[in-house]
Amino acid sequence: MAAAIDFYFDFSSPYGYIAAAKVEALAAKHGRGVNWRPILLGAAMKVTGGAPLPQIPLKGDYAKRDFVRSAKFHGVPFRIPSSFPISTIAAVRAFYWAQGKDPARALALAKALYSAYFADDVDISRVEEVIRIAAGVGFKAEDVAAGVADQAVKDKTKAEVDAAIAKGVFGSPFIVIDGEAFWGMDRLDQAEKWLTTGGW
Repeated sequence: MAAAIDFYFDFSSPYGYIAAAKVEALAAKHGRGVNWRPILLGAAMKVTGGAPLPQIPLKGDYAKRDFVRSAKFHGVPFRIPSSFPISTIAAVRAFYWAQGKDPARALALAKALYSAYFADDVDISRVEEVIRIAAGVGFKAEDVAAGVADQAVKDKTKAEVDAAIAKGVFGSPFIVIDGEAFWGMDRLDQAEKWLTTGGW
């Protein structure tokens, strides 16, 4: 099997959420797996000097409309959350803790966290909500609580985010295929062609 696709995303990214609903089918079509790699866009923005889209004049208003329009276009349930954007550090830590315990269930957790935030308007910046969602995919609540607070998990999260930035990751979604990077939901068609042709 060819190398897996690296899928970098932030749990507070609407475009990352939409891409998350599409990336596995895209990869499977070409005989590939997907490495799900949540990041913290805030850390990347410290390097790029960027800011969350909703906070940028003119562009923010357009983006809010485009989030809704893009989700409808791709058939993905979506609502702009009451609190947006948010810190996703608890969600990212929970994912990396879960990945160390049960990778398949960690993937289910990632999808459940995204759905809770963008479909059900659950504030996943709150640790108690992250724990509840993790329990819903089969983890013990007390284990998740301990895991999110574990210094080793905090260190793992920081290492993963730092490694992503060192590789040039600065946005969400950010897909890497055999070393070739594609940033943004609007690059999935290019990613598809790249997978089909091997590049151009």
